[in-house]
Amino acid sequence: MHISEGILSGSVLIAGWAGSIAGISYGLKKTEPEKIVRTALISSAFFLASLVNVRIGPSSTHLTLLAPMGLILGSSVFPAVFVALLLQAVLFHFGGLLVLGVNTFVMAFSAFTANLIFGKPIKNENGKIRVIVLSFMAGAFAVILGAFLAGAFLGLTDKNFMGAVKLLLIAHIPLALIEGFVTSFIVIWIKRVMPEFLS
Repeated sequence: MHISEGILSGSVLIAGWAGSIAGISYGLKKTEPEKIVRTALISSAFFLASLVNVRIGPSSTHLTLLAPMGLILGSSVFPAVFVALLLQAVLFHFGGLLVLGVNTFVMAFSAFTANLIFGKPIKNENGKIRVIVLSFMAGAFAVILGAFLAGAFLGLTDKNFMGAVKLLLIAHIPLALIEGFVTSFIVIWIKRVMPEFLS
């Protein structure tokens, strides 16, 4: 879901940075000192999982772990995603520094929204099958929302990107299914071993 450098218009880049700065500020304010290590650990997992990129026009797709990040970190997902994407941009030239605000907002907002919708039901549910279904839905939802937001930023920049946007959304359907299964596995393990990790 990284959008490449040099594609988005200035106004879209500014909007992305505004959203990201607001999210990062809120996330830092809500991050308790004892959860900083957890946030860094999850940020590292996201950094590693999203290193394998598959190019799709002006964007790319990769394993994201967005829903597990959101379910574990809550609002702290904004600074966690920002740090991981910043390191990827500097070390491996994934995305870029100017587009970092947009990429951070796309991924962090998707993870945060998945937590808002599915976090409490997953945390309070004790039936294994229902937890699996809810977790699958959270994982798939986060990816589809991220792809939609990335497509929206591209579409706001230039209507000619709409063909690439359709390709982007279609290409993320298999990833959404994979992320759903991965999220289910992670959440079941967390609820069994350390349920206090869920936000």
